[in-house]
Amino acid sequence: MTIVRRRLRLAVRPRVLTLLAALSLVISGLLVSRTRADLNAPTATDRQIAMAVMSLMNSQHISRHPLNDEMSQRWLTMFLKSIDPMKLYFTQGDVDDFMRHRNELDDRLKRGDVGFAYEVYKVYLRRLNERIAVIDELLKMEHDFTVDEAMDTDFDKRPYAKDEAELRDRWRKRIKYDLLVLKAAKSEGAEAREKLSKRYHSFARNMRQFTSDDLLELYLTSLTTSYDPHTSYMSSSSLENFEILMRGELEGIGAALQMVDGNTVVTKVILGGAAAKDGRLKNKDQVIGVGQGEDGPIVDVVDMRLNDVVKLIRGKRGSIVRLQVLPGGTGKPIIYNITRQSIELTDSLARGDTVDMGTKPDGRPYKIGVIDLPSFYMDMNGARLGKADFRSTTRDVRKLLDDFRAKGVDAVVLDLRRNGGGALTEAINLTGLFIDDGPVVQVKDADGKVEHYDDEERGVAWDGPLVVLTSKLSASASEIFAGAIQDYRRGIVVGDHTTHGKGTVQSMLDLGRQLFRGEAAPKWGALKITQQQFYRPNGDSTQNRGVVSDIELPSLTTHLDIGEQDQEYALKFDQVRASPFKTVDQVAPPILAELNRRSAERCSASDDFKKVAKRVARYQDQKQRKSITLNEKKYLAERSEFNAEDDDEEKQLEELEAKDRPVIDRKYYFNEALAVTIDYLNLLGKSKVAATR
Repeated sequence: MTIVRRRLRLAVRPRVLTLLAALSLVISGLLVSRTRADLNAPTATDRQIAMAVMSLMNSQHISRHPLNDEMSQRWLTMFLKSIDPMKLYFTQGDVDDFMRHRNELDDRLKRGDVGFAYEVYKVYLRRLNERIAVIDELLKMEHDFTVDEAMDTDFDKRPYAKDEAELRDRWRKRIKYDLLVLKAAKSEGAEAREKLSKRYHSFARNMRQFTSDDLLELYLTSLTTSYDPHTSYMSSSSLENFEILMRGELEGIGAALQMVDGNTVVTKVILGGAAAKDGRLKNKDQVIGVGQGEDGPIVDVVDMRLNDVVKLIRGKRGSIVRLQVLPGGTGKPIIYNITRQSIELTDSLARGDTVDMGTKPDGRPYKIGVIDLPSFYMDMNGARLGKADFRSTTRDVRKLLDDFRAKGVDAVVLDLRRNGGGALTEAINLTGLFIDDGPVVQVKDADGKVEHYDDEERGVAWDGPLVVLTSKLSASASEIFAGAIQDYRRGIVVGDHTTHGKGTVQSMLDLGRQLFRGEAAPKWGALKITQQQFYRPNGDSTQNRGVVSDIELPSLTTHLDIGEQDQEYALKFDQVRASPFKTVDQVAPPILAELNRRSAERCSASDDFKKVAKRVARYQDQKQRKSITLNEKKYLAERSEFNAEDDDEEKQLEELEAKDRPVIDRKYYFNEALAVTIDYLNLLGKSKVAATR
């Protein structure tokens, strides 16, 4: 049941459609959109951007795959999937009309013609309006929840509806499912129907408010992801968002916002931000208007896209923004004057803490230093401008290690379980904090040329025992770091069976700067393009395979289809020649064997890990099912069975990805990782004693 619910939500707003709501959780003031244009036809700028993207894909993508009919067919399929992933809007007739152009998109792009995106979008809007009318009808109907029928959830494999009648029946089942979900959540009758009406009408408004930037980004990214999953076109607003996240700082009020049924709702007031210091704005407050300065007019933002609300709230440090707010979403509107300031995005920065655990031979507890590292960040603009104190992962982690040494920690645990990657340079430099010198990563370009990138700074910031925590969410730069630590035998990798498996290197090519040199370059966004593949010092790629843990802990995420190998058009695993390096030998096969034996023994006796095994079995069973019952009695019985557990797939992912989780989370999984760390310390101590005899 859980996997179906999650799949349904992801299908409504897939990765490439995050533009629809800008970001599900966005820091106020993150994005800036180009002025909304007439979406009847592409602009001259759209054509220039498209030509630039095509030229760069042809000349610089690692695959060197030609832009031909095969790619055109992939492109069309990906575009339709991104717009209508659950096949609830287009009929087979619509798709047949689109497919007549399946071998033309490449030729049209060579002329700078992206008009097909507009043609599809216009049809989509017509179908959207028709479906909304059907939804309104279906919400007024009485539904029989005693009938034994099911809703198909295998969206990729099911065909498009052959006609309007079949499509209407799909919507009938979808509405019935939504009502069942709300009924299970104690929302029934008129209240449930009103919620669904608002939800679907809000979605429709968002789709109707697409800008030319949005449509072009969606269309061109459908092309680029037909080459590999990590190449994408980023509009100017998306590029700015990316750069803000990388440098870990923005200017605004410091509040996370979410679009809920057409309303802009505060989901988090960020500690240390302007709103937190002001003290009046609270979680669940609804922002209904935004004004500039002390006396600027209030702009109504109800039903406005989140992108545009954020644009109004964001502004220069020291300036005033006026928010018209419904406290808690109800009552009389109140206006808050808040002075914008620079906000540090601490959720993405390295954090450290220590914990005492176990017993040393002298009777004192071991002190473990834990570092939570959500990303490999670097202030790219600061680095480009030569600022001496630009923000970087390596600098922040070095400070934490210095603090750990001062506190006398016995081992360091570096938690990369939710680290999806970031700056390659930072992965190399961070590895250098733990090894003396030598190759960290090898990189192969499209011509097959291999270079190795080394830690060239002698000395280390921490030479003691090191444990690296990973999961299937650990990707890219995380895998470079974990792979190098493993190859050098510098520390042990603990976690899911393997990491994500993203072994490719992307470069950010600013389209304006590519074509127009100098400060006057237009803001055309950027192409994030896969130009290289990286390899461990031992010659293995992490692509598809990932970094296999030395000590595997039972986990549901190991079995989820969230790895590189589960992505469409992912590049394959391969190898290059090993680069010479000298191992540290802080990890020996006998130690790993004993660590695995002890951990497996503890896990097999643990009630919590026994529950994990049951959840894994249930997940695998659910994964084989391709439908969900719409019989209320059966649905509620199944749901009750799943809710009987205190954890499931979605909850585990949410906890792992949570931005406000503590550095040290003393639950069963982290406790086992700490137990492995204590075992490692004890076994290292014994091996050193044995070596001196």
